[in-house]
Amino acid sequence: MPAYVSSTVMRSMPNLENLKKQAKLYLRWHRDRYYPVAARIRPVLPSYRHLSDREVLAHSFRLSDAQELIARKTGFESWEALRKRMQTVTYTQAQTPSKPVLLSAEPQLFVADIVASCEFYTKKLGFSVAFSYGEPPFYGQVFRDGARLNLRRLDKPGLDPEIRDSEQLLSASITLDDAKPLFLEYQAAGVLFAQPLKTEPWGARTFIVHDPDCNLILFAGRGE
Repeated sequence: MPAYVSSTVMRSMPNLENLKKQAKLYLRWHRDRYYPVAARIRPVLPSYRHLSDREVLAHSFRLSDAQELIARKTGFESWEALRKRMQTVTYTQAQTPSKPVLLSAEPQLFVADIVASCEFYTKKLGFSVAFSYGEPPFYGQVFRDGARLNLRRLDKPGLDPEIRDSEQLLSASITLDDAKPLFLEYQAAGVLFAQPLKTEPWGARTFIVHDPDCNLILFAGRGE
């Protein structure tokens, strides 16, 4: 493949069958004396560059010429070079599995009471309940906008409380555009903060919330 044909171009190119249809369309336009097609042929095909539009339409124009036109417009010297490259790309795509894409992440918080946790997150933090399983519930999920937190009931703390507090071990980190308005919202709701709003050395503004089970939830936004 010529050096000036980038991988981005190749990914955006139609398949070979579509290119064949385009070539036949150019051929039909020429046979129908569709005047604008002359302006597409003349600057691309060397043998037509010295001709006027009228002369281009009067000149012989075969399917092979139309295919060469497609190839050169795509960045190849000939239709055969384009055809071979397209076949190689098609084979490679068929042999190479698509790369997995990570769509989202959902932190799991360990709590003693799913119902009580759901009530805290909905009434204090403005979340909504996505689902709750079990009687009594043993698993659930709350969400606010794009943030989702999974709740898992445990009879004992999932983390040593002393280590969690001394090392400030976070259970979840949630990013947003600006943390200050949300901090003020939670402050008015009487939320307990493990860390009030502050500006970090790297410029972000953050605060940390305690939930009823002392899970530490970090909220981080842009600086001032």
